[in-house]
Amino acid sequence: MTQLLLYLMSPTGSSSARFYVLMALGLSLILNLSNVINFAHGGFLVIGGYIAYTITPYVGFWGALLLAPPLTAIIGLAVERVLIRPLYGRDPLYSLLLTFGLAFIIEDGTRFIWGAQGKPVTIPAFLALPLSDDLFFITRYRLFMVAVVMIAVALLFLLLRYTRLGFASVPARSILRPSPHSEINVQMLRTLNFAVGIFLAGLSGVLARRTIGA
Repeated sequence: MTQLLLYLMSPTGSSSARFYVLMALGLSLILNLSNVINFAHGGFLVIGGYIAYTITPYVGFWGALLLAPPLTAIIGLAVERVLIRPLYGRDPLYSLLLTFGLAFIIEDGTRFIWGAQGKPVTIPAFLALPLSDDLFFITRYRLFMVAVVMIAVALLFLLLRYTRLGFASVPARSILRPSPHSEINVQMLRTLNFAVGIFLAGLSGVLARRTIGA
């Protein structure tokens, strides 16, 4: 276990893997419940990063960490309401094609607003320091990222396992085709599920520290 943790926190241990796990969880949530292939999911990571970059000078890194993911989720809700919702129950190919085009729109939109170069998200100076002279390759920010990811995964597990939303307790197929007498608000469940998935993508964008240039 110690060797695994050292690998995850080392320069060769893929720093990006720590926030991409949140991306994968969000993408899996949307696909499993709504049967939507969200090809633009990575674009919401970029949006989260650019929102964090934009608001950090005003609210600081901690404020950006708290505000950027829900703001990204709000944008995701608007996309779900206008573009994704009409495709529920249809062939997943439709959602794949739509979100594939949306990914290009996000790419060109962020390039138009913020430019083609990636933008750094400033973190507090103490997080950039190494743990010690011997463990110079392990910064406090790496440990912070691991902690945030672990907390997010734990909260997601509790949400799926113990809340009345019932993401995990109701089989996906029965949600997609509920009975006429079902007490499940399928539309609300799909919407909340999409919002949670996009929230995780936005959180990933903040943790990445640097937006992706187009």
